[in-house]
Amino acid sequence: MPSTDVSEAQANHDWLDALEQQLSPGSVLRPGRDDLDAYETEWRGRYHSHALAVIRPDSTDALSQVVKACTQAGVAMVAQGGNTGLVGGAVTRGDREEVIIQLGRMKAIRRVDDASALMVVEAGVPVSVAQDEALAHGLRLAVDLASSQSATIGGILATNAGGVLTIAYGNARAQVLGIEAVLADGQIFNGLSEVRKDNTGYSMKDLLVGSEGTLGFITAASLSLVPAPKVSATAWVGVESVDQALALLKVIRQDMSDHLRAFELIPALAVDLVSKARAEQGLSTRVILDSASPWQVLIATDSSDEKAPLEERLMESLMAVYEAGGLDDVVVAQSQADAEAMWVIRESISDAQQIEGVALKHDISVPTPLFGEFIEATEKGLLEIVPGIRLCAFGHLADGNLHFNLVPPEGKPKALIEHEAAIEDYVFDQVAHYHGSMAAEHGVGMLRRDALAKRSDAGKLWMMRQIKQALDPKGLFNPGKIL
Repeated sequence: MPSTDVSEAQANHDWLDALEQQLSPGSVLRPGRDDLDAYETEWRGRYHSHALAVIRPDSTDALSQVVKACTQAGVAMVAQGGNTGLVGGAVTRGDREEVIIQLGRMKAIRRVDDASALMVVEAGVPVSVAQDEALAHGLRLAVDLASSQSATIGGILATNAGGVLTIAYGNARAQVLGIEAVLADGQIFNGLSEVRKDNTGYSMKDLLVGSEGTLGFITAASLSLVPAPKVSATAWVGVESVDQALALLKVIRQDMSDHLRAFELIPALAVDLVSKARAEQGLSTRVILDSASPWQVLIATDSSDEKAPLEERLMESLMAVYEAGGLDDVVVAQSQADAEAMWVIRESISDAQQIEGVALKHDISVPTPLFGEFIEATEKGLLEIVPGIRLCAFGHLADGNLHFNLVPPEGKPKALIEHEAAIEDYVFDQVAHYHGSMAAEHGVGMLRRDALAKRSDAGKLWMMRQIKQALDPKGLFNPGKIL
């Protein structure tokens, strides 16, 4: 990719001083003068930026000015949303050679259209805020993640994030009707379409969504909404194996496919770690099952029809499988508090793993019917690399995406660090063998960049490089990420 010689630009920061004068107060934060820690520290602590400045535009026009100034100065730019990424996609490289473009001040909800079931929101709006606004109109933004309180619309679109609702509604890209973005020459792409059918040439919105800020900076989006749920039913079940969970999924899909919203696989280890971590914080965790099954499943259903008998239908389906010997235990939530207690466990898994030391996390997808075989074979190979390694594979089984996380052996919190390269190679070899993807919903960033170059189809890489060259010829948009 094109490389940028920024040494001369760094020697003379007059352009940055001039830009600061043009923008609204507080738009430019500088090292030594302002506190940049919140923007420079990745939340997991794996990466740390050393930015020339953090620039916080408050409008699309202001961002256009910023891009033009940085391009003229030859300074690379890294877009950042809620800074909740998991792959090093929103951090700078080097020492004071790049700027962070932080979009948190662009947080307007421009409008909600009840008749068309859509909303137009700016990139800095937290996902939870957009969800609440949609709900106030009797509608739902069909994207839900554990990080919804801090993740932003721009961030989830840049990475094409998934979440627990993907089984029903697809990833973030599936919700997008149109995009507004600033391109590499500073011009504004006015693509905020509010129609669902548009065949006028290439779909530029689909190109920008998932590009991780390497082709353009998303400033706003028009998002499709669906009717808000009025009734729901939630259950937690225990199974002996992943294959039993897959058999249950088949039944639930047949019986309740029109209402199924989440089908989350959870190992017993994850439940134990959540209980342990929350206890250290002085928090209690409600025990769901009478006896811990090796694998557990959280099932969520809902409907916009308040008369839909979801609880009865879900219980009937589950009991039929239970009586046939396909389940260890079944608990159907009897209240909203019961359902919330179940979701607390699911949404606490990622953070809880830290209590055991440095965990290695992989965001993978494999064809759903093969997951039982994949997990069994891959765990066996991993135990040969690191005896005592513990598998904490959890997540969205119904759409073939699991967070294939690895916890160090008990009492050895740093045991996986020296084996990280070998573990990654082995896991990705297995993913390839089972015709899956090494990056299912978190993106590539810097963390998976080299693996992508090594393992991806040559034709795909060629096309991606041609697109990058065409849309960012100077290589100033988030360099070193993806490619």
